[in-house]
Amino acid sequence: MNGMSRFRLAPTPEQEAALLGHCAHARYVWNLALEQWGMWSPGRRRHPPRYVEQARQLTEARSGNDWLRSGSQTVQQQALRDFAQAVTNLFGGTHQRPTWRKAGIHEGFRIVGPRAQRVDKLNRKWAQVLVPKVGWVKLRLSKPVPHAKSYRVTRDRRGRWHIAFAVVPDPIPGPGTGGVVGVDRGVTVSAALSTGEKLRVPTLTTGERRRLRELQQRLARSEKGSNHRAKTRSAIAKLKAREGDRRKDWVEQTSTRLARAFDVIRVEDLRIVQMTRSAKGTVDNPGRRVRQKAGLNRGILANGWGQLVQRLEDKAAGRVEKIPAAYTSQTCSRCGTRDREARESQAVFRCRTCNYSANADVNAAVNIAAGRAVNARGATAVPVAEKRELQLSTSA
Repeated sequence: MNGMSRFRLAPTPEQEAALLGHCAHARYVWNLALEQWGMWSPGRRRHPPRYVEQARQLTEARSGNDWLRSGSQTVQQQALRDFAQAVTNLFGGTHQRPTWRKAGIHEGFRIVGPRAQRVDKLNRKWAQVLVPKVGWVKLRLSKPVPHAKSYRVTRDRRGRWHIAFAVVPDPIPGPGTGGVVGVDRGVTVSAALSTGEKLRVPTLTTGERRRLRELQQRLARSEKGSNHRAKTRSAIAKLKAREGDRRKDWVEQTSTRLARAFDVIRVEDLRIVQMTRSAKGTVDNPGRRVRQKAGLNRGILANGWGQLVQRLEDKAAGRVEKIPAAYTSQTCSRCGTRDREARESQAVFRCRTCNYSANADVNAAVNIAAGRAVNARGATAVPVAEKRELQLSTSA
């Protein structure tokens, strides 16, 4: 599985203008492909154009459009390839439907092939990468630059430029002690471990949250298209980027620590893409409790559920097991009784059969560590480890 090795870019003003041009071209081509695909519906005999046909159409469009022709054909064709892959991922059930890309929000493009390998080290702190039709752009050496077959250049809402090389990360070896840990992901507690430890993603401070609310209120009152509105949006973006940076750093540190400390890491098998879908529905069939669902979606994304498991699978390759999530929070980790009333609150679990009490998230994490899956009738199924032994003995 591929990982990303990211670095800060330091383009000159002229290079930044050229990079923004590449982003605009990639976004324009993506949105055209999305529009073509959106006109198709199941049941129609004629399918939307595939990549080869769209690439031919792109060549024709470039010949008749000076703005498009001034950009890099490599960047534009790659945007078409990325869209084709997004559609494949959708039908594969691993990703959501491709969406419209907006200026100022989706700023980025990808380079694949030999061009992605043209990186030169300048000194101990700096290197440079050759970007098509932009030239050599300096990047800050926070770590060694990997040998990669592709990279992606992005600009975040704070205005910072980054380059991320797609590489296969080196797995972290386990300690060899046979240790197993269960990880229960939540909104109040980001990750509760079966060891009893409760981990939380660092968020904005109280002062920063107050500042964010003030800026959001100011943005709502500002006139669209004004300089004042642009400055306010930039200030909001800086706070959001700071929060995102803290979350990414927490994910990296937590995943590395777990990969080094345990041989087997068990997590709930959650379909986060489906869990975070909007509940607003349609005009004919409006959703229910839309605001509550939106708040839950924000909580799930803010706690980095998907990012944590993704990085665990990268670093502890082959040592991450996904356990069915059903009833893990309603089952007593001591006697195995399932009782929905046993969870007295968000934080307290008290078994009415054996009087065992514990933190509710930690109790669920212990069930996950044991590999327990509970069926709809309330019986505790065979733990994963025992099930593997049974399968091996049967096959023998």
